[in-house]
Amino acid sequence: MNILFYLAAGIAIITTLRMITGTNAVHSLLYLIVSLLSVSVIFFLSGAPFIAALEVIIYAGAIMVLFVFVIMMLNTGRDGVRKEHELLKASTWVGPGITSAILFGEMLYMLLTPSFHPMNRPGIPPAAVGALLFSRYILIVELAAFLLAAGIIGAYHLGRIEKRSHHRYLKKEEAAL
Repeated sequence: MNILFYLAAGIAIITTLRMITGTNAVHSLLYLIVSLLSVSVIFFLSGAPFIAALEVIIYAGAIMVLFVFVIMMLNTGRDGVRKEHELLKASTWVGPGITSAILFGEMLYMLLTPSFHPMNRPGIPPAAVGALLFSRYILIVELAAFLLAAGIIGAYHLGRIEKRSHHRYLKKEEAAL
């Protein structure tokens, strides 16, 4: 079982370094997602399956949605279409695919081994996590909510398009308002 932990930790370190040092944004995003998945495996092995599920749902899922929004906002035109075709090459998916396959094999091993026990630690129920977050760590929860709200407002202002009038008659009406 320790070998699974070290394997997931190694994958997390390698994919995080690849994400940081990558020159292509799409490749870096793929490595970031694999890194987040390997961190969720580490949480699961540590006896926190609820946090592992949250890691996959919130972080890995939200990163993909955020990436879709960025692609929609950039609208790179013909150059973007060419780059999309480059994403379909197998060389783009080799590294993230291999590391994801290793993590998938770990998950199958953990689920199919009847004597598997995650590091002999007691499980933490979701109700205890929620009670702790909204009592002892309420300031951190409020700061995270504030940062998320600031990010939403910033994304709105960055993505906002000013209305432009192309007719001289409409420009006079807008100036009067």
